Amino acid sequence: MTRFLSYLAYAFCRLLSFLPLWVLYIFSDFVFFIIYRVIAYRKKVVNQNLRNSFPEKSSEEIRKIRKEFYHHFCDTFVETIKLWNISQEEIKKRCVWKNPDSLEPYKTQGKSVIAVTGHYGNWEWLSSFATYHIGDFLPIYKPLHNKVFDKMYIKIRERLGAKTLAKNDTLRTMIRHKNQGHFTITAFIGDQTPNRRNLHYWTNFLNQDTPILQGAERIAKKLDQVVIYTKMTKIKRGYYEYEFIPITDKPKETEENEITEIHTRLLENIINENPSYWLWSHKRWKHKRDS
Repeated sequence: MTRFLSYLAYAFCRLLSFLPLWVLYIFSDFVFFIIYRVIAYRKKVVNQNLRNSFPEKSSEEIRKIRKEFYHHFCDTFVETIKLWNISQEEIKKRCVWKNPDSLEPYKTQGKSVIAVTGHYGNWEWLSSFATYHIGDFLPIYKPLHNKVFDKMYIKIRERLGAKTLAKNDTLRTMIRHKNQGHFTITAFIGDQTPNRRNLHYWTNFLNQDTPILQGAERIAKKLDQVVIYTKMTKIKRGYYEYEFIPITDKPKETEENEITEIHTRLLENIINENPSYWLWSHKRWKHKRDS
């Protein structure tokens, strides 16, 4: 995409953010028709992922999940754009945190927190947690190659007070905060696909042999940080509930890969409860274990 078209898309998204969500959902329905009915965006990937993950489900059940996924996928796009202009009052009404106070004891102890989650529900609205002022909320992200869009997403994510953390700066930044005595909540997306250099831990996830990133566990043990899981539940269109589930406050006492296995199982259980809200268009199983 040329720089001119990138800025044009940037301006279009900025204008969209001023519209109320009910109007944006009408736009979402139109986008759904285009990507689902017309261009069939990554439909083969979605179909294969669903069939491999749920071999026991009928074709009709798979079709229903697939259609609901694309509806949700389009909704998360407009909801993310709306972050650029949504008020704190509205985001707190739509994005409810059940137990934010559960982190206060760790803050008192001076132990920062690693919050693991997945591409489920609306993970971009996680940045709303910064409005609770419990500590510095640091969502990790992978910088985009398109600098215009990268700038746009940083602005969207940081508008409510989160401080985005580039993937390659993660450990260095977390060590600096620890040395300075800052209480932080660092958000890791645990279901990213590892690159070929990091295919070290494999497990069965959604009925498939799957490589899992170990970064959250390794850093937790290195810095002795509390590990929790952030569960997301979609209540209805435009309304989500988030809950912190404790994993361990003594990471150095856990077995190797124990933390990684726990957060993987938590995500798997959440997906099985309602599969439509996970990111099925992601090429999660592009790597195969060497025989």
